[in-house]
Order: sequence, then structure tokens, then C-alpha cells
Amino acid sequence: MMMTTVKLLCLCLCATVLVWADEPSSETTITASPGDVVRLPCYGDGQVTPSLTTWWKEGRRLSLGETQTDAGDPPSSPTHAGPRLGLLEDGSLDFRWVREGDEGDYLCSAQLPGNVTWRARVLLLVASAPANVSISIVPTTLLSNGTLVTYRGSTVSFHCVASSYPSQHLTWTFRGAGAGNGSLASTAEAPWLDFRLKDIQADAQGVYSCTANNTVTHQAANKSAQLLVYYVPDRHPECTWVQSQDRTRVLFNCSWPGAYPPPTLRWAEDQGEQGAGRVFASEVTDSLTVALNRSLLSGGQTVRCTAQHLALARARERSCSFLLEPPYPEGEPLVSAQEGSNITLACTESTSTPPAATTWRRGLEHAEVVVGAKYFLSEDGPACRLTIANVSKDDEGVYFCRSENPLGVSELEVYLTVRASSSAYTGAIVGVFIAALIVGWAVVVAKVVYANRHRVCLGGAFGRPHDDDDDRGDVLSLVESDDEQIFQAPVPRLPPLTDTGHTTLVQIHHIPSCEQEDTGMTAPEEEETREELPDLVTF
Repeated sequence: MMMTTVKLLCLCLCATVLVWADEPSSETTITASPGDVVRLPCYGDGQVTPSLTTWWKEGRRLSLGETQTDAGDPPSSPTHAGPRLGLLEDGSLDFRWVREGDEGDYLCSAQLPGNVTWRARVLLLVASAPANVSISIVPTTLLSNGTLVTYRGSTVSFHCVASSYPSQHLTWTFRGAGAGNGSLASTAEAPWLDFRLKDIQADAQGVYSCTANNTVTHQAANKSAQLLVYYVPDRHPECTWVQSQDRTRVLFNCSWPGAYPPPTLRWAEDQGEQGAGRVFASEVTDSLTVALNRSLLSGGQTVRCTAQHLALARARERSCSFLLEPPYPEGEPLVSAQEGSNITLACTESTSTPPAATTWRRGLEHAEVVVGAKYFLSEDGPACRLTIANVSKDDEGVYFCRSENPLGVSELEVYLTVRASSSAYTGAIVGVFIAALIVGWAVVVAKVVYANRHRVCLGGAFGRPHDDDDDRGDVLSLVESDDEQIFQAPVPRLPPLTDTGHTTLVQIHHIPSCEQEDTGMTAPEEEETREELPDLVTF
């Protein structure tokens, strides 16, 4: 009976040993990083010391007590101070430092008292957390605060690299003000990750992060950078002016919205090829207003607003300007109107910059015209008109079209003449009188010429050439004795006749003749001939 019991106990113990031979008594998982001190337990109750302990890795038996000095040891490891692996009294496997490649499935077999074998399984995981994570974003400009800057429309490349053992998962993520937050790109089992953004826009501005995640330990590390996208509007700045209550001052405004970050606006005097002259104002803003008075302005001067921005090249500077001109009103200086009618005085001022304010004044005192029933003002673009209703003699005089801008004042003088209503026909009467006077003078002149036609010699002036001794002829004039009208020089009268019969008076006059032929006689001979002739013949 006793023998049977001992046999059964031996069978049970053998069966237990066989079960341990097939399945480990314990399983443990240990994770370590390269360089760590690691202890793999075998039989750790602390009461029994195994008589013999053997370790296998991946089915290969380990030789303990040997010094290992391979290239995998860390530089600071004391490889020459003793073995890297050791066996402790309780059968534990001691790593003085762990290196990459030590990971694996370890199996321990320990011989306990009573011929009992203890088996333990330990899974050693060697993993290094992600390290040396670095990112690169190009092309960009690094600001003093570490922020990166790129420009709208550029193609930007993103590069991330990290080291992690045994493997890692890399991911690019974006966090911005818009709704496009999230993952941009990812990869596994690779030491680096790249992607590109073409034609980058303002909504791509934000924080870009690259995350490296260890696939074993699930430890993560990341690197981030803030990227700003600078941009400017395609248009030029807009220059405007605002007239202040003081006519000697003007407000110039320069506006350039739509730029990021805000630009630097500058108002300065433009001196052409010589560049900028006096700088009136400069500020980092998208709208700049400057107040200039008359002492700083002059005709022909150019005032320019320049926009400066990092997104603009020097040669592509954006600007707007004003060419300043003083006022110069134009119109008719003399105007006339009939009494009782309406008259409109007009002047045009279109050359001044900034545009001038035009008003009408009257008289040498320059009294401002007050709009009412008598005076009416109207404007049509650059033309300013003053209408005077029911013109009277009191309205006659000088009027001034006064134009003023910050550069100065200029006036157009207009003189208004008012005619009485009865003088409407004065022009016609004067015209008729002058015409009648001309006709009368023509008649008188014609009569005089006709009456003295015998004195006019056309032959001497316009006929053939002749000698100095002109030919002379005799003209016989018969007149009635009762008339006794003599047209030539007086001659002695004959004594009165006793005969009462009708008498005919004959006078002989010697006058030049245009048709008389040349007699061939000299002047003395002709004189003697004339003396021999009687002066008066009576029949």
C-alpha cells in the first residue's frame, strides 16, 4: 500500500515537470531604452535559490560571463570593465546597459530543489522615444521672434525628419484661423516626411506641426512653426483730399487696405529724378492723413504717398500723387443787359488742384452776394453762375468771381453794363443817320466834281506823254445876256448899248485841251497869238 502511494506521487511530480516544460510558469514584458539597466526575472520568490539557471534568446542559448564589446555599445558604456550580461543568484539575467538589438523573446530554465524545473518567459522590448525632430519650411524668411514668413502665391515645401527605434509614424498637422485644420500628410516606417503647398494663400497662415510617434512605446514628440503669409492688394494706394474749414489748410488722405501686415505709408514731396524731398508724415497703417497749410504748398508741386511693404520689391513700389495747381477762373469780363431783363454771369474754374471753392462778390468792397429773390447761384461741374433777376441800374457795376484753394486766391473781374429800355432803337437810329450822312457826302462830292469837270484833265495824267508846253485850245461859250453868269475869271464889260435889241455875249476862254493837237509853236509864239485875238466879240 505504501509503495503504491509513493509511485502515484512520483507520477504526479513528473507530470508537473512535463507541463512546465511545455508552458512557461510566468510571462513578463519589459520595455527599455538603449543605455538603460535592465533585469530579466526568472524565479523570484526570494526563498529558494536555483541550483542551475539557463537563458535562451529566440531559441539560442546565451553564454553568460563573457565580455561583449561590439559596435552597438554606447560610447559611455564600460565595455572593458566587465561583462555586459550577468546572472544573478536568483537566476535573473542582468543587463548592465541595453542596446538596440537586445529586444526579443527570452526564456529562463531554473533547477529548483527536489529536481523541479522552473521556466519563465520574458519579452524584452528595446525602443527609443522619438528624438531629433526637426522641420524645414522653404522658401521663408525668419523673423526675430522665430516666426516664418512667406508670400502669397509662392510654392512652399515642408520637410520633417525624426529618429525613433524601432519604428515611428510621422504626421504633418495644421492649425489655423480657418476651418481647414487637421492632418496634411502622414507616413509610417520612414525617417522623414515631405509635402508641398502650391500657390499658397492667406488662409494657409497658421501653425504647422510635425509629430513623430514611436510604434512600440507610443511615445510622441513634435516640432511646430508658425507660418505667416504676407500679401498686398494688386491696386495702387488711393489718394484723396478733404477741405478743412480753414481754406488755407487741406487734408490729404492715403488709403491702401487689404495688405498684411499693415504697410508703411509715407507722404512726401516728390522731386522727380532727385527722389523724395521733405517728408510730411510716415506711419505703419493702411490709412494715413496729413494736414498741410499754405506755407508748405506751391503751384506745380507734386505731393506723393508711397506704400512700402515686405511683399513688394523695391522696383514695384506702389504710390499715388497730386500735382498741385492754383485756381484760375475764366469767363467774359464785359457783360451788358437791358433794364428789366434777367442776366447770368458765368465763370469756370477747372484747373486748380485741390479743386477751388468759387463764390461771387460785388463791388469794390467785395461784398459777398447773398442768395435770394434777386440773386441766384448755380453750379454745373466747374462752372459757377450768378443769375440776376429784373436787372436795374443799381445792379450795374463790377462783380468778382472768386476762387480759392489751399495754394491761393484768384479772381475774375466782370463788369456789368445795364441799358435803359428806351435805348433799344438807338443803334438802328445811329446806323440810319450814319448811312444818310455818307450818302449826302457822296452826292455833294459828285456835284462838286461834276461842276468842275472842265478843270479835270485826264490826258495830262493818264494820256500820252507830251512836252512841257501844253497845247491849249479856245472854248466858245454862249450865254444869255440877261443871265450874265460868268464861270471864269471876270473880264471887262462893254459899255451898255443904246440898241435895245437882243444881244448875245460871246466870251473866249483859253483852257487846256485834252484833245487839242500839237501846233508845233513855242510858248512865246502861243502867247503872242493869244494877245492878237480879241477878248470879246459882239454880234
